Amino acid sequence: MIVTVLGARPQFVKAAVVSRALIEHKITERIIHTGQHYDDKMSSIFWRELGIPPYEINLNVGSGFHGEQTAQMLIKIEGYLLDHRLDVKAVMVYGDTNSTLAGALAASKLEIPVIHIESGLRSFNRSMPEEVNRVLTDHISDLLFCPSNKSVQQLKAEGIQRNVFDVGDVMYDAMLTFSKISDPNILDNYDISLTEGEFNLLTIHRPSNTDNYAHIKQIVNALGKIGSRFIWPLHPRTRKVIAGFKLDIPGNIIMVEPFSYLEILKVLSSCSKVITDSGGMQKEAYWMKKPCITLREETEWTETLANHWNFLAGSDESRITQAIKMNIDPSTWEPLYGDGKASLTIARIIKEFLSN
Repeated sequence: MIVTVLGARPQFVKAAVVSRALIEHKITERIIHTGQHYDDKMSSIFWRELGIPPYEINLNVGSGFHGEQTAQMLIKIEGYLLDHRLDVKAVMVYGDTNSTLAGALAASKLEIPVIHIESGLRSFNRSMPEEVNRVLTDHISDLLFCPSNKSVQQLKAEGIQRNVFDVGDVMYDAMLTFSKISDPNILDNYDISLTEGEFNLLTIHRPSNTDNYAHIKQIVNALGKIGSRFIWPLHPRTRKVIAGFKLDIPGNIIMVEPFSYLEILKVLSSCSKVITDSGGMQKEAYWMKKPCITLREETEWTETLANHWNFLAGSDESRITQAIKMNIDPSTWEPLYGDGKASLTIARIIKEFLSN
């Protein structure tokens, strides 16, 4: 069997489609939930909505400083792997969270093969915990699945060439799969108007923005000067930080509870533009053909920058305002990150890998 380590919202979405593919290829999977994300809207709802196989154990690690959180995960994952060592053929991790690194380290130290989905991405900003996590995970992985040829070439530049595959992005699989089943009335319970084309979607969660008063103030000031509305689903941690700052939120920014994945797909399909500091949201905006303004100085998804479909504005008020006013030529859009069948390709390669 393979053990999959999950802990954060984006990983749950990716696992929803990859786990289906593993079942189709008759690969036994056991899921460890680290508990990195634990609120219902950030965790449990994904199992209910997306049909993810039940996790075998929840480590309930919760929040904490990066070192503390990663260490607790590492200890508990190692304990599980030691208890099941004779049965575990590989450990699979996704992306770049602390759960990713903890799962990869625990397996590597026990000489269990590591499978990394979403390999080869680089922002080249080592001040981001995610960058450290993804680099370290790639360098101790035995099977590396990349979303693009650019990621393959990045790994090659770092001396990683064995068992590297350009399969596309499993998030694209998820978007195509779950967009088809999304309830058109799914947002009726929200007391907000989400008329198509009459609002923008705002997501902010990175500490470099949320924990920096000057940055978050510039961002909301810029958005307050724009006439259109912004719908802002707030991560629970972000809501606490904003309240602590006593930040004056302009009336055109409407704060709501976090959306589920099916809800966010509906919101994405209806919004005009996306303003975000998320990595995954940059891709989803691109696939939905929505212009994206990224509140960072760099991105690991560099392909989306072509023709200004994604614009790096940082937290600078004038750049944000300029970017939101920018018009994009729809004819310049081109497909990125695979054909929507990455999960099936991954499952096939894993099956071959395990049989050798």
